[in-house]
Amino acid sequence: MSGYDHQFSEQIDEIKHQGLYRMHRLIETAQGVYIRMDGRELLNFSSNDYLGLANHPGIVAAFKRAADDYGIGSGSAHLICGHHRVHHQLEEELADFVGRDRVLLFANGFMANLGIISTLIGAGDAVFEDRLNHASLLDGGIMSGARFYRYQHADCEHLKKIISRSHAEKKMIVTDGVFSMDGDLAPVADLAAIANSSNALLMIDDAHGIGVLGEKGGGVVEAYQQTQHDVPVLMATLGKGFGTYGAFVAGSESLIDCLVQKARTYLFTTALPPALAEATRTSLKLVIQEDWRREKLKLLSARLQNGIRQLGLDLIETHSAIHAVLIGDNHRASEISANLLNMGVFVSAIRPPTVPKGKARLRITLSANHENQDIDKLLAALEKTVI
Repeated sequence: MSGYDHQFSEQIDEIKHQGLYRMHRLIETAQGVYIRMDGRELLNFSSNDYLGLANHPGIVAAFKRAADDYGIGSGSAHLICGHHRVHHQLEEELADFVGRDRVLLFANGFMANLGIISTLIGAGDAVFEDRLNHASLLDGGIMSGARFYRYQHADCEHLKKIISRSHAEKKMIVTDGVFSMDGDLAPVADLAAIANSSNALLMIDDAHGIGVLGEKGGGVVEAYQQTQHDVPVLMATLGKGFGTYGAFVAGSESLIDCLVQKARTYLFTTALPPALAEATRTSLKLVIQEDWRREKLKLLSARLQNGIRQLGLDLIETHSAIHAVLIGDNHRASEISANLLNMGVFVSAIRPPTVPKGKARLRITLSANHENQDIDKLLAALEKTVI
């Protein structure tokens, strides 16, 4: 073993000692309410497939037809020869869906956030981010070279205080719309007001809200009735509520053109496979038309929340499909997750650095394909495991 391998082994041992060790699980089926994982049939409460579209037959059929027409790989970056007609059509349809002038597709959400933030601000500017923002937003802020500030979670008074002290000519406020590990919503309308009064650019990452929230599925910005003027930079992903893959940013013509010209994670990355873009066009139609999926999620969420509270567990308040049960201790959270797994229920234990130290939790996510009896099975398993 080399000296470096010995150092790596020591780091792994320390991770295990802290109860933070992670490992791959082998999924042998399509995403769904029930999956086969590591050879076992499990009731799944860990997927971000909120609307149950990841294995929808209509979307699968659209992907297959498009693969016959366009092949698999796009072959190039968008600005060389990788931008197919279906990419353009999807961008136009998404822009209409979210009520923005224009949309730009990215390979995934992490790449989108790095590219957006590092393009729009830089050295000499200031960026203000919620303390619980996703890693990609934090990394984008750091990578930008701007002065980096973090305000207390969803605390608009704290944000006002620190932004008022900044003398930067360009300021940017960045937040998740739905916080992925807590399930709570950002105070979008209040943030928009602060951005307006501070002459700051507001960016919302609505990865976990798009498709799920709002009457038409337009996400947290629609739910708060905010316009492009209120929220000039809207990013969302396609691999959660939409059930496919990729991400997009929506905004004004000048914003999107600036990103086309300067965002390195767009310029120097192979475009999404066109078959995926075509499949997402079908997914978008379902998101708009089948509002029963959002209504069912609300009913399932209410049933789950009532049951968890009756068990006396510490549940973070949420209006999304994400339900976080605080446990605290890393080892205890992992133990509960393992016990649930032994009862045929898959619920992930989330530990630092994904969440703050001492805030380990069970992260329960719902799908529109779950039924009441699935919720009841989970609650019964929790009662046996946690109480």
